Amino acid sequence: MRLRKQKGVQVKVAASFEKSFENSTQRLWLYAKLVLTAILWGGTFVAGRSIANQIDPFSAAFLRFMIASLFLAAFVWHSYGKIPLLDKKDLLLVLLLGLSGVFAYNVFFFSGLKTVAASRASLIIATNPAFIALFSCWLLQERLNRLKIFGICLSMSGAVVVISHGNPFALLDGGMGWGELYIFGCVLSWVLYSLIGKSAMTRLTPLVAVTYSCIIGAGCLFPPACARGLCLHLGDYSLVVWVGVLYLGFFGSALGFFWYYEGIRAFGASRAGVFINIVPVSAILLAHLILKEALDGSLMIGALLVIAGVYYTNRPARRES
Repeated sequence: MRLRKQKGVQVKVAASFEKSFENSTQRLWLYAKLVLTAILWGGTFVAGRSIANQIDPFSAAFLRFMIASLFLAAFVWHSYGKIPLLDKKDLLLVLLLGLSGVFAYNVFFFSGLKTVAASRASLIIATNPAFIALFSCWLLQERLNRLKIFGICLSMSGAVVVISHGNPFALLDGGMGWGELYIFGCVLSWVLYSLIGKSAMTRLTPLVAVTYSCIIGAGCLFPPACARGLCLHLGDYSLVVWVGVLYLGFFGSALGFFWYYEGIRAFGASRAGVFINIVPVSAILLAHLILKEALDGSLMIGALLVIAGVYYTNRPARRES
């Protein structure tokens, strides 16, 4: 009897150890996916910069999200066994998401990258959390604690250092070009996308909302892309353009969003959001390695300010954590 009990205890201990090992392995894999997602998103600036001068913004954005929509629809089908249908209210929400986060954002993105270096563009766009917090306070009456205000100030300061190349007074003399204004258009588009998304997420899962917004955004991009000669020039695009578009569509959009929402589901939005700090770092390093962009002092100082600002803006209060 004793031997049987001992064997039973040993079996339970072994099963418990095996289960905890399996859970820890899964958690590590999810953390690795979040890190890889941030690196992939950093790479979108390099890919966008590489093709921005070879293809017009509407065509580049349409091809990116046509590819992303196909893969995201496959992910939704795999997760739910079907494509969930939308009612009229949901349709209006995803239409607004598609127009702001896909249509407007990507037209500004590819237009800005024609003249703005990938590393600098990534740092301007990295101020998104600060602007989202600011507009949420203004429009949605969400409260800002001292930590978030501090983070917003740091992010804004970093953006000014990056845009002005270390000379903030140059902005007063018209030192900001059209490229920087287009990249700021990305920021405002993403703020709208995020604020509308807060309403959408109360009715739809993130994966479904993102998939429909990509499909609608791609549909809205198709007419202007055709007007710019998309169908005529499809056979003329270089290998660099097709590789860049495929990277942006699959790795930068579909796979990146899918892995990121897996992280949100497992760890929560606050903990998953911290990994966004890696995006500008990976963008700067990849732009330096692949595009040979210089790493000057203003870029490094601005990067530190922006990343610190993003961290403090995203950091939950003690009671929340």
